[in-house]
Amino acid sequence: MTTQTAPAPMVDAPVSTPTADPLPRRMSDFATLGEALDYAARGVRGLNFHDARGTLVRGYPFAQMRADAHDMARRLIAMGVTPGERVAIVAETSAEFAALFFGTVLSGAWPVPLPLPTSFGGRESYIDQLRVQLASCDPTMLVYPPELSSLAGAAAEAAGVRGLDWAELATLPAPDTALPAVSSDDVCYLQYSSGSTRFPHGVVITHRALLSNLAAHAHGMRIQDSDRCVSWLPWYHDMGLVGCFLSPLANQVSTDYLKTEDFARRPLSWLDLISRNTGTTLSYSPTFGYDICARRISSQTKASDRFDLSRWRVAGNGADMIRPDVMQAFVDAFADAGFQASAFLPSYGLAESTLAVSLMPPGEGIRVELVEETELSGGDHGGDRPQRYRAIVNCGKAVRDMEIQVREEDGTPLPDGAIGKVWCRGPSVMVGYFRDPASTDACLVDGWLDTGDMGYMSDGYIFIVGRAKDMIIINGRNHWPQDIEWAVEQLPGFKAGDIAAFAITTPGGEETPAVLVQCRSSDESERVRLRDEIRDRVRSVTGMNCVVELIPPRTLPRTSSGKLSRAKARNLYLNGEIKPYDLAA
Repeated sequence: MTTQTAPAPMVDAPVSTPTADPLPRRMSDFATLGEALDYAARGVRGLNFHDARGTLVRGYPFAQMRADAHDMARRLIAMGVTPGERVAIVAETSAEFAALFFGTVLSGAWPVPLPLPTSFGGRESYIDQLRVQLASCDPTMLVYPPELSSLAGAAAEAAGVRGLDWAELATLPAPDTALPAVSSDDVCYLQYSSGSTRFPHGVVITHRALLSNLAAHAHGMRIQDSDRCVSWLPWYHDMGLVGCFLSPLANQVSTDYLKTEDFARRPLSWLDLISRNTGTTLSYSPTFGYDICARRISSQTKASDRFDLSRWRVAGNGADMIRPDVMQAFVDAFADAGFQASAFLPSYGLAESTLAVSLMPPGEGIRVELVEETELSGGDHGGDRPQRYRAIVNCGKAVRDMEIQVREEDGTPLPDGAIGKVWCRGPSVMVGYFRDPASTDACLVDGWLDTGDMGYMSDGYIFIVGRAKDMIIINGRNHWPQDIEWAVEQLPGFKAGDIAAFAITTPGGEETPAVLVQCRSSDESERVRLRDEIRDRVRSVTGMNCVVELIPPRTLPRTSSGKLSRAKARNLYLNGEIKPYDLAA
C-alpha cells in the first residue's frame, strides 16, 4: 500500500486593483482626509505593492485600507493616544504604513512620517537622525517595521520614546469606540522638510491645507478616469507622501508602488512597471531618477524591445533642480519605446506649501530660457571672461488658489525677468513649524511664505535658479554652486550627484569655493591629474582658484528625497567627518 502526500493548499495570487471605477471621480473636494478615505472606499480602486522585479505582492483596495485604518485608530485610542499627540512612524512603502498613517489621523493624533535607513551613513548615523527628529516632534510613540526593530528601537530608547513594531501593534485589541470629530482646520500630520536633520523643521499641515493642495494637484495635472499611477518615491518625503500616496487616494487613482530601495537597486524596474500596467499614465521623479535610467539603458539595447512608454502622459519632474540635458538624454534613450518629450511636466514645490506651488500645463513639456551668468549672480561682467549662459527650466504656473511673487530682499515685488526671492501665498501654505515660532516668523509674513528659493517670473510662469542659502558670495560676486558642479560634471567619469560646491574660509582668512568630488579611481597619479583638471575647469567658470578635494564614492550626504545636501556636506567636511584622499600638492 502506498501513501500519497496531500497536495499543498492553493494560495490565491494577489489581485491588482482596477484602473476603471464606476464611482464618480471627486478631485479632493472634501473637508478632511478621513472624508476622502470614506469616499474612495466606496469604489474598487486602491494601492498595489510590488517586489523588486515588479511582481505584484499585494493589492490593497481603499475599502480594505479604510477598515484597517479604523481598527488601527481604535487600537491607538485604547492605548491612550489622544487628539493632538504625535505618533511617529517609519515610512516604509507598505499597506501597514498606509493603515497606520490613516488610523493615526482618524484617532485625532498627528502622524509623523520618518525616514528609512539609506545607503549613506551607517547604523549610528540613522539612529542619531531618528533621535533628533523624535526630540523635535515629541511623539507618544515610534512605530516601525519589524525588520527595523534594532535600529528604530535603539533610536526610540535614546529619545525616551516608547517603540514598538507594527506587527506587535496589530495584535493589540481594537475595542469598538467612537472616533473623535475632526474639522478642516485641525492638524492632519507633521512633515519634516528635506533639509538639515541636525535642526529639523516639522511642518504643520492642516486638513484644509492638504485637501486644497491635492485638489490643485489634480486639476493641474487634469486627472482623467483612465489614469493610473506608478511610484517609487519615499513616503517620508513630501513628493512621495502627498503627491503619490495621499493624492491618489483623495482623487481615487489606483497606484502601483516599488519600494525606493528596490528602485535604487534596479532603476529600470520602474519603467518595466509602467510598461506592464497598461493603464499607467502618471509617474513622477526627481531629475536623478530620469538620469539613472538613461544611464542604465545600454546603447546597444533597443528600448522598444523591453518597454512601452507610449501611454505615459504625465512624466512629472520636481524636488530638485531640473536639468534639461538630463531630460533630453532620457528622451533620446526612450523615444524608441514611445516616450514623448511633451509628457514631461516640470513643477516646483516644497513641504512648507504642503507640496505643489507651480505646475507646467500638461503637454507643454520642458521649456528653457538661457540666462547669462552675471544676471544670475547679480553682478557686473568681470574682465575679459567670455559670457556664459545657463539654461533655466520653466517650472510652470501657480497651481489653483496659489499666488507667486518674486521680491527684492526688502520685500519689494520685482517685475518679470528680474531675479529675486520667491514668495507664495495660498490656503495650502503651512500653519507653521512645530514648536518653533522663531523659524515660523522668519519665513511667514502676512500669509506669504518666503520659500528660500531664488527665481524670476515671465508671463505668469516661474523659473527657479537656486536656493538663496546655497549662493557662494566671494569678493562681492555671487556664484551658484550648480554652475560649478555642472561644469565639473562635463569632465569624463563624473555624473550628477558626484560634486558638492560651497564656500569656505581658508587658514589665511580668505573666502574661496571648495569643491568636493567623489572619485572612483584608485590610482594616485590619476587622482592628481583629475584634481588639477577640475581646478582648471572651476577657474574657467568662476575666475578664481578653489580648493578641490577628491573623496571616496558614496560619501556625499543626501536629503530624504535623495538630493545632494550641500549644507551638510560643508559641515561634515569642516568637522573632519568627510576625509579627502591625501594627494601631493
